[in-house]
Amino acid sequence: MEHLFSDYTLRMVALGSAVLGLVSGGLGTYAVLRGQSLLGDAISHAALPGVALAFLLTGSKTPLALMIGAALAGWLATLWILSVTETTRIKYDSMLALTLSVFFGAGLVLLTWIRQRAGASQAGLDTFLFGQASSLVWRDVVAMAIPGGGALALMLLFWKELKLLAFDPEYGRTMGLPMRRVDLLLTALLVVAIVIGLQTVGVVLMSAMIVAPAAAGRQWTDALWKMVLLSAGFGAAGGVTGAVLSSLETGLPTGPLIVLCMGAIVAASLFFAPNRGLLGQRLRRRRNAGRFQRETVLLDLYALGMQHADPLRPHPQGAVQAMRAKDIPVDRLLMRLNKEGLVRRAAGGWGLTDAGLRHAETLQKERR
Repeated sequence: MEHLFSDYTLRMVALGSAVLGLVSGGLGTYAVLRGQSLLGDAISHAALPGVALAFLLTGSKTPLALMIGAALAGWLATLWILSVTETTRIKYDSMLALTLSVFFGAGLVLLTWIRQRAGASQAGLDTFLFGQASSLVWRDVVAMAIPGGGALALMLLFWKELKLLAFDPEYGRTMGLPMRRVDLLLTALLVVAIVIGLQTVGVVLMSAMIVAPAAAGRQWTDALWKMVLLSAGFGAAGGVTGAVLSSLETGLPTGPLIVLCMGAIVAASLFFAPNRGLLGQRLRRRRNAGRFQRETVLLDLYALGMQHADPLRPHPQGAVQAMRAKDIPVDRLLMRLNKEGLVRRAAGGWGLTDAGLRHAETLQKERR
């Protein structure tokens, strides 16, 4: 970790990856909540021909020129998707797949033509396929941070409108808000988030940076602002971790490692998140099952007592067990109820306490 502060290349890669994670994680929240996760995949693939055309028109490989070309191509692809789905019977997912493949194919054709025509001057354009984070320098980080910071600022400025778009766009329209324009604004912000990450993780893997942090953040909270913060934090953490791992003389590429780190964060969130995590759900099911069994034994004691017109009368453990299946551990359930102060051990077996009687009567009313 000390190399993170002493190695210039690692510092730039980690800083650029953190910026990318913050922006893509925060803005990707809305794509995930709206069920538009594949939109990031379509935009990132559609940006490839924009990179190639920007090089052909300018003859420059500067990050700013290539990012502008990628942004314009991604924006045009998004407008194309929205216009076609609104004016024809082609479904949204079908249009996403068609746009993704067509634009990506056009980008590959242009890159091949440039390679044959431009020779060595085009070297480096192919890195936009899978990214080359190790080539990041300070001006690249600045070129990522300025538009990324602007996108996050616009997200905060239009927080209420974007929130309505994510959860209830129809209500927004009834309030007179231009939800169509808000939708276009969100799409533009996603385009910015995707474009600034092309040099780091590339066209093929960029969609994971949009979806993975938000998918992880969604497991931990139901509040939008908390989800945005968590998603941005997870994105930055995955970016920095991937950058550090790639620097440990492993020879592994940074972009794929960043995506793998994000996958690990998602997997951990799916398993350990308290509310939606698989472990938490399993523990809750066990607790609920145990509570139901204890309450059932408590009601059995109450029923036996009512048969003798004395609900507090003790009864042998065998009598209680006879009312349950053989695999139900009545003895352990009675011991647990005893610790809770709901039953008492007596000479004749087990009986309800006053607190247990009140609880049993409450349960009896609830289950009727």
